[in-house]
Amino acid sequence: MRFYCDLHIHSRYSRATSSGLTIPALAEGALRKGIRVLGTGDLTHPAWMQEIEEELVEAEPGLYRCRSGDCPTRFLLTGEISTIYKQGDKVRKVHHVIGAPDIGAAKKISASLAAVGNILSDGRPILGITSRNLLEIVLEAGEGTFLIPAHIWTPWFSAMGSKSGFDSIAECYLDLDPHVFAVETGLSSDPPMNWMVKSLDRYRLVSCSDAHSVDKLGREATAFDAELDYFAIRRAMATGEGLLGTVEFFPEEGKYHLDGHRDCGVVLEPHRTRELGGRCPVCGRPLTVGVLSRVEELAGRPEGERPVSAKPFFPLIPLAEIMAEIMQVASPTKKVMDAHEKICARLGGELPLLLDTDPARIASVAGETLALAVRRMRAGEVHKEPGYDGRFGRVKVFADNER
Repeated sequence: MRFYCDLHIHSRYSRATSSGLTIPALAEGALRKGIRVLGTGDLTHPAWMQEIEEELVEAEPGLYRCRSGDCPTRFLLTGEISTIYKQGDKVRKVHHVIGAPDIGAAKKISASLAAVGNILSDGRPILGITSRNLLEIVLEAGEGTFLIPAHIWTPWFSAMGSKSGFDSIAECYLDLDPHVFAVETGLSSDPPMNWMVKSLDRYRLVSCSDAHSVDKLGREATAFDAELDYFAIRRAMATGEGLLGTVEFFPEEGKYHLDGHRDCGVVLEPHRTRELGGRCPVCGRPLTVGVLSRVEELAGRPEGERPVSAKPFFPLIPLAEIMAEIMQVASPTKKVMDAHEKICARLGGELPLLLDTDPARIASVAGETLALAVRRMRAGEVHKEPGYDGRFGRVKVFADNER
């Protein structure tokens, strides 16, 4: 069966997250978004795991549903781990998404990590352990566990980021690299950018929301045509068979796409950063080198060339952002979100609406303006203001003079 999956999210036990991240809210939020399989996030946090055990029950192999009610959302046990350590005379800060097929395996991972550091204070624990040794712990917890390097290009906290990453995934995980079969693109990169880096050819590309609130679910996701089963999903990510492609932010909307210095209001294309020697032209301090620069630094093929293993990708703008633009409000308001909920209920979820629904059907339910916006988004006919140095970019479907 065809479905959308979002494996990388957080619970309210992670820092800087919404207090509304409960299991019932996540299940309903995923339904509104059109996501069939949702990661639980934060599987290492004891309080969250207790809620998982109390509120979920296994439905299919390795997938869980709400114990009460008939919501079709399925949950897959996942979490994010932050590792900070020194390797090769450089401090490394790398984030990883981990998955487990059952609660027993998840608890084994937690017990091993509790012996390394504190897993109680943050749903995304920060541990002084190497990426390679974290992967070993995950693999030893049981058959079918997995680790995916998270948002691999983020400058500060990723396997290949400009500030504390490596030049390849293999350098990060060393002898256990063969057990890594997929990487997460992150909000500031899309598949064509990743295709430029030949060392990534052997890994499948997946995308996830890294949501810190229910509203952010599904802003990126992965599409599958597979059995509704943990092991089928894992197999699709490992082999590419049954992996249809990824749902992507326009990478310019990500907060580390271009280079820059937010405090000085400086944003630069990669070639200009190189001309300036990586220094801010206003204050002289080092610039935050963004994802596009880092990709160009490691690129082994020209932009636009596709590797043989490349899968399709589907860029989108979140529906709430499109509707806020149509209603001419700065950010999604209650009025926007109420309309969003009604439209999604009638058209079967946000992702199917944005990616699959006939524009004529959208027009009949929500009006011609939204249908036009969706057509433009699908065609890539959008206006982009790239993000940089932690500041999100903006992607719009209408020019100011069209309002």
